[in-house]
Amino acid sequence: MEKEHAQVQQNGPLAGIKVVEFAGIGPGPFCGMLLADMGAEVTLLERAGGTFASQLFGGGRKAVANRGKKSLCIDLKHPDAKTLVQRLVDEADVVLEGFRPGVMERLGFGPEECLARNPKLIYARMTGWGQSGPLAPRAGHDANYAAIAGVLDTGRRHGGAPWAPPTLVGDMGGGGLMLAWGIACALLEVRRSGLGQVIDAAMCEGAAVLAHGLFNLEALGEWQGQCAIDSSAPFYDVYQCADDLWISVCPLEPQFYQTFVDRLGLGGDPAFAGRQYDTQHWPAMKDRLEGIFRSQPRAHWEALFADTDDCVWPVLSMKEAPAHPHNKAREAFVDIAGVTQPTPAPRLSRTPGAIQGPPPLLGENSRECLARLGLSAAEIDRLVESGAVSLPRSA
Repeated sequence: MEKEHAQVQQNGPLAGIKVVEFAGIGPGPFCGMLLADMGAEVTLLERAGGTFASQLFGGGRKAVANRGKKSLCIDLKHPDAKTLVQRLVDEADVVLEGFRPGVMERLGFGPEECLARNPKLIYARMTGWGQSGPLAPRAGHDANYAAIAGVLDTGRRHGGAPWAPPTLVGDMGGGGLMLAWGIACALLEVRRSGLGQVIDAAMCEGAAVLAHGLFNLEALGEWQGQCAIDSSAPFYDVYQCADDLWISVCPLEPQFYQTFVDRLGLGGDPAFAGRQYDTQHWPAMKDRLEGIFRSQPRAHWEALFADTDDCVWPVLSMKEAPAHPHNKAREAFVDIAGVTQPTPAPRLSRTPGAIQGPPPLLGENSRECLARLGLSAAEIDRLVESGAVSLPRSA
């Protein structure tokens, strides 16, 4: 689905909510994107050199996590910057930051100071380890947080080395998504109390919450390296096909497993019939299935299982996924500024979210943001000349 996206009026369930986001990396920008998708007005405070992430992965129109936001390029250490940021905070409903503990306090924008000025403010903090504890000041990345949470160890294939999906468990799911959930809760609560609060979101703890079901299995003694959902089982894994593409196979329920083996012509084979949860036979069953799926291209298996509930579906690449008939029917992907990306989720029936516009260029909205604070054109020019604020280098 291809669309040209101009900046549109904010709508969605968070319309009218003002967010000040201090530019960071990974989960913080993702959280801000979720809020913007649901209609919040997100003002992104960026430094002239950009963030490490923008330097490494590219910023501007390709920075999907910045879609729908307004970029104000500002030097937070400049003497004239503090008053500007304070004025933004005074009008904000949410402040979002993802620095290590103590950084915001040293800049003069810590929660104590901001809440003193704006008692209804939701001050949302995103870190790997949390604001307290022995690891709080230490550096880390997604796999580190998942590792300490006990989650990375569960991602082993056939008892091999631990593995986790890139930046999904700690950063995005355990981090950005959990922080957005906390902000939604706090915004609801402030309507009752009239008081804001500080949210301490730790990626390590969020990753553990995502893995609650695995801790459940561990408590039941069923997570012993021979579990139905850890790739040990022949009926819950991915298999390579003749064309080197892959197919996912997940007929966990007995009725699905039965039709799965029937469709493969194995329903009467004593090696498969009635042996779904006979773990001692799983290695031999898996070897057999590997040979079967390797005998035909992926399209063959897609067609064979297309009309069944056997939970057999192709492993699509990021280039293939947007073209899948189901994703096209749901308009699950959209093209904005030449970048294919997922549409907002989840879907609300009455006040749906929407992508409010393409990611801004660095400083693209600097003049607009300052004018909305009541600054004159001359005052804005003075701030630009002093270096406190920067304008975009190109359109």
